[in-house]
Amino acid sequence: MTKILIVEDDRELQEGLVFALEGEGYSTRAVSGKEEAVRAAALDNYSLMILDCNLPDGTGYEVCREVRKFSGMSILMLTARDTELDEVKALQMGADDYMSKPFSLAVLKARMGNLLRRGKVQDILCSNGITLDRVSCRAYRQDKEIPCSSVEFRLLQYFMENRGQVLSKEQILERLWDNQGKFVDDNTVSVNIRRLRMKIEENPSSPRLIRTVHGLGYIWRED
Repeated sequence: MTKILIVEDDRELQEGLVFALEGEGYSTRAVSGKEEAVRAAALDNYSLMILDCNLPDGTGYEVCREVRKFSGMSILMLTARDTELDEVKALQMGADDYMSKPFSLAVLKARMGNLLRRGKVQDILCSNGITLDRVSCRAYRQDKEIPCSSVEFRLLQYFMENRGQVLSKEQILERLWDNQGKFVDDNTVSVNIRRLRMKIEENPSSPRLIRTVHGLGYIWRED
């Protein structure tokens, strides 16, 4: 059964969404705040999150950023304001789609359907002979599993999701360690990339997949 996480502090809307979606055969869990949302997302495997932008203890943008560190689930952001700036910010934080309130339940279900169909494909990432399963959090090369730590897996996922783009050490720190990044030695990124190269490169001393762009950062080779 497809699991949906609803993050909405408006009790009436929350209960309405639960009733409507469970009537469509979805399994739902509803929470009301930022901390509760991140904790719930980490403890179970949801296919989609319906996320309100304004929460009592934070924002949907913050939830998005936190959840994207460990989950590739689809995220549909809800907001009371219909502005281009809000939409751009939501997408930059990792949301897959955006709707303003009030909204039609029929349109919500249609957009959910699109995201869930797309998500089934995106659960698996393939690039340069490496296959990454975002559901089981495992990586493979030619059907042989690559033993990865949690940090190494998230690092590999970040590179594969952004192949062909130069990622600076600052971007990697913010994505993988977020607020704690400023307390992590800058060498931490280099150390973890070196460890990852030892596991995925045919010749780690002359890396082909994760290349260093001197003065800028690192880039994952495009297929």
